[in-house]
Amino acid sequence: MVRLQPDPFLNELTSMFERTTERGSVWVTLKHSSDKSKAQRNKMKTTGENIEFKCLIRATDGKKNISTMVGAKDHQRFQASYAILLKARLTALKKRERKDKRKAADSDKKLEKSKKKSAAQKAST
Repeated sequence: MVRLQPDPFLNELTSMFERTTERGSVWVTLKHSSDKSKAQRNKMKTTGENIEFKCLIRATDGKKNISTMVGAKDHQRFQASYAILLKARLTALKKRERKDKRKAADSDKKLEKSKKKSAAQKAST
């Protein structure tokens, strides 16, 4: 896995989205991390040092893996850039077809009535 700085990470993520517009997926995960081993964190706790936690962001398209660490200072700027990127690149998603609530309720009632009728017909034969 390649660890990049935040700006090159966003550039590479953009190219991943471009490669997968026709076919494929991009998975992005975010994780709270200190970038230190558990032993190092325990040692820092006992000495009273302050542990700086960061956000580990990973992305993969199944072929290429990239990651970056974003600290608390850069988090707002990174999140704004990431949101702009997602809004621009997630245009390939299909709109969900929603039924009108009244129509959905009416169709459910019709299904229930037809099930009762078929059950009554089976019982009578």
